[in-house]
Amino acid sequence: MTDTVLETMLRRDRLIVAGALATLVIVSWAYLFWLAGSMDMEGMAGMAMPGMIPGSVMAPDVHAWSTTEFIFMVVMWVVMMIGMMTPSAAPMILLYARVGRQAALKGQPLAATGFFAGGYLMAWSLFSLFATIGQWGLEQALLLTPAMTSASNTLSGIILVAAGLYQWTPQKDACLANCQTPLYFIQRHGGFRRDALGSLQIGFKHGLYCVGCCWALMALLFVGGVMNMLWIAAIAIFVLAEKVLPPNRILSRIAGTALIAAGAWLLGAGAGAM
Repeated sequence: MTDTVLETMLRRDRLIVAGALATLVIVSWAYLFWLAGSMDMEGMAGMAMPGMIPGSVMAPDVHAWSTTEFIFMVVMWVVMMIGMMTPSAAPMILLYARVGRQAALKGQPLAATGFFAGGYLMAWSLFSLFATIGQWGLEQALLLTPAMTSASNTLSGIILVAAGLYQWTPQKDACLANCQTPLYFIQRHGGFRRDALGSLQIGFKHGLYCVGCCWALMALLFVGGVMNMLWIAAIAIFVLAEKVLPPNRILSRIAGTALIAAGAWLLGAGAGAM
């Protein structure tokens, strides 16, 4: 294979990676829209949501989820996180693909981009496991409606205030900085890796920083509805904007202030209703 042919093939790598990411996002969102469309006020069409009595909107039947129900919910969260977070991770993954192409031209190829991307998604899959456990706990406490939305103004207010306060913390700033500056992140963690395990590990670390940046925003899904597609899209767009806009933290601060104000209003409304 001549160098010219090799260069031509390697130039296509970034396009191939971008196409694969786009396909992953489209499939994930298609599944979410299908799942949301199959839901009615009684739960899933043909399958009651965990903890709900078919035919009853207001009367949850608290019971331990079956293994099938738990796995179903974990898968739902995993797919949701893939659809929401892959667009914001794309710049980092494409950077890895470009550096990998350049390294291959020098005869020192990196591990396949899929290992890095896989490590990133593993971090969000771990988050999905904890999110499912959190959802189970809220359902057991009768704090979620059959539509998987907070059934309490007090709970919604607490989540909003907590998410808003987190937007102002040094932890948020540190995690966001690593998400906004891919090269800075790579340099701080030993550079690009040639072995598959090392690439998987650095992808996982990058994913953990993104989880650290966005976990509180994801908790807002319990406020607006776990399967409210407009709410999911709004959070995904905000996450993307936070990562691609200049790193001056203005957007994060404005959003944090708005969330605190909204949460305080709900807490006041909840207290007034008592």
